[in-house]
Amino acid sequence: MQDPSEPRADVRVFFISGIDTGVGKTVATGLMSRFLRARGVDHCTVKMVQTGCDGFSEDLDAHRAIAGMPRLPEDVEGLTAPQIFKFPASAALAARLEGRAVDLGAIERAVAECARRRRAVLVEGAGGMLVPLAGDLLAADFAAARGWPLVLVSCGRLGSINHTVLSLEAAAARRMRVAGVVWNGHPGADPAIDEDARAETLRHLRRLGFPEVLVRVPWTPAGAPPPDVDFSPLFPPSLFA
Repeated sequence: MQDPSEPRADVRVFFISGIDTGVGKTVATGLMSRFLRARGVDHCTVKMVQTGCDGFSEDLDAHRAIAGMPRLPEDVEGLTAPQIFKFPASAALAARLEGRAVDLGAIERAVAECARRRRAVLVEGAGGMLVPLAGDLLAADFAAARGWPLVLVSCGRLGSINHTVLSLEAAAARRMRVAGVVWNGHPGADPAIDEDARAETLRHLRRLGFPEVLVRVPWTPAGAPPPDVDFSPLFPPSLFA
């Protein structure tokens, strides 16, 4: 059996999740899309489940704006936001309030079709890794079952070590492949806490047998141009061949 900490050369779908709601998954996904576009990698982003939204996914609009891309044909076809619910809550609760259930098959078919058309697909989750999707199935279970490597978005704010380690432990328990951690700059973070949390994150990546890959993203004030960040450590070299 292949070590789940080792990235497969043929992996082209990546699961972007966070240690919590509001940690900056959408910005991180948009910046990764910006990076892939600059490198000439044909790709798209997918919002696995969008809650708190009516109509088109606002997170996808953010991805496109950050990457400097227009809406894609897959956006128009509904492939990049296969499940949208109005209430801002977990996918399971938001669906239940609308008298619906999360259509897992629709998500799987949409991502598969995007992967058929594009060289890479970035799938942004909703909330953290253990958000309920349907019944006992959690977001991390869905991604793990499909072999999608995890890109975990974290930051150096107070309390982030606990959430980061819990997320990495959850990934290890599911034998998920971990591509690495995106470390978002946080305007309120104490520099000493930020540096300690970053070092602890690398230590626990090593302890759990995951690649010690951490990509730092500088904090950018609202309205400022998006930074250009080198995300190449997260992706297999074959993606750029």
